[in-house]
Parts: sequence; C-alpha cells; structure tokens
Amino acid sequence: MAVSRPTRAAFTLVELLVVITIIGVLMGLLLPALNSVRESMRQTQCKNNLHQFGTAALEHLTTQGHYPSSGWGFMWTGDPDHGFGARQPGGWIYNCLPYMGLSNIHDIGKGLSTTDKFNALVQAKSAVIPWTICPTRRRAIAYPAIENCANAAAATTLNKTDYAANGGSNRFLGTGPGYGDNCFATYPTCNWSNPDQSAFNGVSGERSEINQIPDGASNVIFAGEKYLDPNVYYTGSDGADNDTCLEGNDWDVNRWVQTGYPPMQDTRGVNDCSPGFGSAHSSGCQFVFCDGSVKLLNYSINFATYQSLGVRNDGTPLDTTWNR
Repeated sequence: MAVSRPTRAAFTLVELLVVITIIGVLMGLLLPALNSVRESMRQTQCKNNLHQFGTAALEHLTTQGHYPSSGWGFMWTGDPDHGFGARQPGGWIYNCLPYMGLSNIHDIGKGLSTTDKFNALVQAKSAVIPWTICPTRRRAIAYPAIENCANAAAATTLNKTDYAANGGSNRFLGTGPGYGDNCFATYPTCNWSNPDQSAFNGVSGERSEINQIPDGASNVIFAGEKYLDPNVYYTGSDGADNDTCLEGNDWDVNRWVQTGYPPMQDTRGVNDCSPGFGSAHSSGCQFVFCDGSVKLLNYSINFATYQSLGVRNDGTPLDTTWNR
C-alpha cells in the first residue's frame, strides 16, 4: 500500500525577498530613532559634566572666596604648592579638581623639589579625566601632545577638554611669565603677558579672583562647550586644542563671547583656532551658569543676548524669554 508523505513547507524566493525588504524598512525606521536615543544619552552626560564643573566652581567660591582663576598663561600648568587664585599658574579646571574628588591628580608633585616636581607634573598633564570630554564629540583618552610648558617636563600625551571657562567679551591671551622668570619667588613682580586686566569682564581669566556677579549668577555663563573642527578632534593639531586641560589661561581652556564668534555647531574645515564656544550637538551648545544651572543655548540665539550672558557686569536687562 502506498504511503503519502506530508509536504514540507518552505519559503519561496519571492517570500524571502519580501521578508528581507520588510526587515530593511524596519531597520531604516529604527536606526534613526536609536541614534536619537543614543545622542540624547550622550547630551545628558555632557550636561552632567558641566553640572560637575558648576558644582565645583560654587564650592570653590565658598571655600576660596572667588570663582576658579584661569592661572597665568599657556606656558604654565597647575602647581599643587601654590594654592588657588592669582598665585596659582594652573587654569580653572586644575583649580576645580579638589572639588570634584580628584585631589589625587591635583596633588601630583606636592612638596617635591623644583626639579622633581618639574618631572612629576607630567603625570598630571597626562591623566585622563572623563568629565572634561563631551561623549558626542570624542572619547576620553590621552591625546597627542603639542605643547610648551615652563614648569613641567614635556609629555608624550595630554589630557584635553571640550569645555572652556567664560573669559568675557575681551580676549586676553598669552604665555604668562616667560621661561626665565622665577615668578614664584618674585610674585607679583613678573613679566605678565597681560599686566592690565581692567577690561576683563568675564568670570575666569588670567589671575582672576572674581567673587561677585553684578548681573546675577543665573544670568552669566561660567563655562561652556568649546567649538572645535571635527577634522582635528583626535590630532591635537588645532592651536586651540593642543595643550593640557590643566594649563593656564589660553583658548584651549578659555573662550570668549567676542563679536564675530556666535556659538556654532562643529563644522569640518571651519574656524581653526577658534576663540568661540560651540558644540558637536545638533540641538545647540550647553553652558553652565554661575549659579550652577546648565542650559542649552540655540545656535540661532540673538548675538546681543548671547554676548550679554558672557559679560558679568554690563548691566543690560535680559529679556526673560531668551531661553524659551
């Protein structure tokens, strides 16, 4: 007697192609949403980084009596034996470290002889500090070193920052005292790059000790994301991103709200060595204000309003709807 066998079900080629097409369409719909969620998470982490700096700056204000100073100039890095304020050659990030639970980096070289400290400070300049990097822009790693430093040996790699302190609307840049100046012994009689600081109207600058924000702490920027050309994210070749994040006043770690430099999204091939603020986020640039609050400013913000947010004492009344 003949036995019938059940027919085995199978996809036809047409059915398989239909399934593949459907999967492709679903992936096309899901990937943008997934990327949006990932960017939202990265932007939140960036906001948290700025919040950490804002909290540290307020603790610094309470403890030291002024907002973190930006040190002496780009040829100087932080020195643990010279306190805070105008006598400290290191910049605002260096001065924030003890208030961020990072005294282990801040205190490298403490109490050593001049020669031993000169060599030890290389470790501080190379230490990776994740809070200084925006995850939308790049990874928190040690970057190629292109630097000049008067009080520390040359490093092969450096820590970097995607955040810069607000230097106001008038740009001050310089080396600080030169290599031959023993400014630690002769302070304040030193060969300063910018001896006249009377036009400084930001919050953290060369040898600054700002303890009052006349326009209101909630209306003035303390620090924000800095602009950087994506072509040089990892090279260290941009003159405004070639040094350690612990250095003194320089456009690596300070930015200005000066005319001609509105906040802008990172753009390939545009604005090498920019003195302005900017971000890798498409939605805008994030800033921490002097009261510790973090706000996202749209790239299309009115420039006069934006500049007023960067000047601590211009006395200009702000439209209360500027950040809506």
